[in-house]
Amino acid sequence: MEAPVTLRLDPKTRRQIARVARRKGISNSEVIRRALNSWPEFADSAVSPYEQLADLIGVVQGGNPRRSEKSGMQLRKILAAKRNRS
Repeated sequence: MEAPVTLRLDPKTRRQIARVARRKGISNSEVIRRALNSWPEFADSAVSPYEQLADLIGVVQGGNPRRSEKSGMQLRKILAAKRNRS
């Protein structure tokens, strides 16, 4: 049997919940229930940014490996060329 729970929310959070409820066509309580039910999966799956991208690191090959050298000087040249054209 479901039991009522009292929850204090700031006005911004209440508006967000109401907006989601209207968009989905469900009650505010259902929005909160769904959020609470999905929380354990979210909390347990928290991994570092490296772990999220580990399978992508080193995948892309090619291009000029020296393109980042002297990037400040290269940017100054580009900006000076644009300034001279105007």
